Amino acid sequence: MGILDVTPDSFSDGGRHDTVDAAVAHGLAMTAAGADYVDVGGESTRPGAARVDAATECCRVLPVVAALSRLGVAVSVDTTRAQVAAAALDAGAVMVDDVSGGLADRDMARVVAEAGVPWVLVHRRGRIRDMYAAATYDDVVADVRRELCERVDDALAAGVSPGRLVIDPGLGFAKQPEHDLALLAGLETLTDLGLPVLVGASRKRFLGAVLADDGGLPRPPDRREGATVATTVLAARAGAWGVRVHDVPASADAVRVVAAVGSGAPAGVSRRKVVPGLTRT
Repeated sequence: MGILDVTPDSFSDGGRHDTVDAAVAHGLAMTAAGADYVDVGGESTRPGAARVDAATECCRVLPVVAALSRLGVAVSVDTTRAQVAAAALDAGAVMVDDVSGGLADRDMARVVAEAGVPWVLVHRRGRIRDMYAAATYDDVVADVRRELCERVDDALAAGVSPGRLVIDPGLGFAKQPEHDLALLAGLETLTDLGLPVLVGASRKRFLGAVLADDGGLPRPPDRREGATVATTVLAARAGAWGVRVHDVPASADAVRVVAAVGSGAPAGVSRRKVVPGLTRT
């Protein structure tokens, strides 16, 4: 899943793709490089980010979603608002990526259920601006697993098909670096649930902390790509369904190598892992 932030203030590439032409060009480039989905977001989820209203979010994402969809790109919409999700689905999106796990807008489950599209439920506690205050866990892997199961139960109770659900441990969302690392180490605890697991580690704060210089200064986001590829390998080895990344070519190559090692196939290995109910059609 390639990340396409059409915002002026996202933590890594905010402002780079905030015109329709630039965003569409980047979405096409990511698809050509191996992205199965392009995840279009119009509201920054970086720590401390201020919210925008639904009208602004729609103005940012809908033209890009419509243009990419017309060109045959499988588009996911990254939003916590049911209103924005519904409009994006009408514009051609085929998946909803919800970093609140359905908690921010209780109407999201109805929208997803009626549309019959996949829904990514991301683990998060609290609101974006103060989520680190909730980063207290007894056992982060067990706690995140339990809370994601609660989100899944809520989605099923609202009529969402189990074959349309994807879970995401929410690295960086109400997590300190040590929590993110523990979740990466314990990914099989989530993949064992039998649901597709999406991992979004790309360029995140915990990687900057791991790669900090001798003075403790975190490595900046644009110098975390090697570390991101390492997390892609870890996710693939743990049986994750997908990874959400900024640099598609490097992670696509990494996934193909992991697949080749697993199958013994020396060449021509497909990068796609098809999950029932989550195909591109």
